[in-house]
Amino acid sequence: MFDLSGKTALVTGSGRGIGLVLARGLAKAGARVAVNDLRDDIVGAARETLRRDGIEAAGAAFDVTDREAVREGIDRLERDVAPLDILVNNAGIHRRAPLAEMSAEDWRLVIETNLTSAFLVGQRAVRGMIARRSGKIINICSLNCELPRPSIGNYAAAKGGLVLLTRSMTVEWARHNIQINGIAPGYILTEMTKPLYEDPEKNAWIIGRTPAERWGRPEELVGAAVFLASAEADFVNGHVLFVDGGMRVAL
Repeated sequence: MFDLSGKTALVTGSGRGIGLVLARGLAKAGARVAVNDLRDDIVGAARETLRRDGIEAAGAAFDVTDREAVREGIDRLERDVAPLDILVNNAGIHRRAPLAEMSAEDWRLVIETNLTSAFLVGQRAVRGMIARRSGKIINICSLNCELPRPSIGNYAAAKGGLVLLTRSMTVEWARHNIQINGIAPGYILTEMTKPLYEDPEKNAWIIGRTPAERWGRPEELVGAAVFLASAEADFVNGHVLFVDGGMRVAL
């Protein structure tokens, strides 16, 4: 069960953080993985990190918010490596500010990186999946898609949109034997969330608000990703799996 041998997976935004951990997890489950980030040097460093773990990953450096770059990147990957069986839309950024003070540029950057990129990459990758009548798309959403907090209105809006994009992809593409689902992490300790962890007041609030009474680890998202990428999830579609220590269900 959950064997991904013979499958090829692209993880966007996998130069570091959760994306890199997911790429490693899919590879350990048997998949051939391609690492994506904006720059060649970031992709190269990620590939070297995986190589030290005994994983030979392909590289795919391109801007996921640029339609032409996405087209060229996906086409090159499928030509030089293998057709894509699994796509993980993980690319994401934060630009925190109160909504009343947020710049239009910070709004646009977060929406384009966290939401529009999933549309662009998914749209290009799904063409081959439709032709082969097989594929898995996993969109990395967030607990904030349902539970926003001050200063992240752009991020919450993007992740909320990603949930509905996941469902929209499902109603259009599921008939081609493609499964599209999401994973919604809670508070996972990464470089992006480190400022919250290092702030005593915010850290105490997060731990107190989470029924599991701790932060999550990036590695704890791997099981959900491997499940949704595997044949065991062939009739799971349009679902968002929350991995949040129970925060979503608690007052």
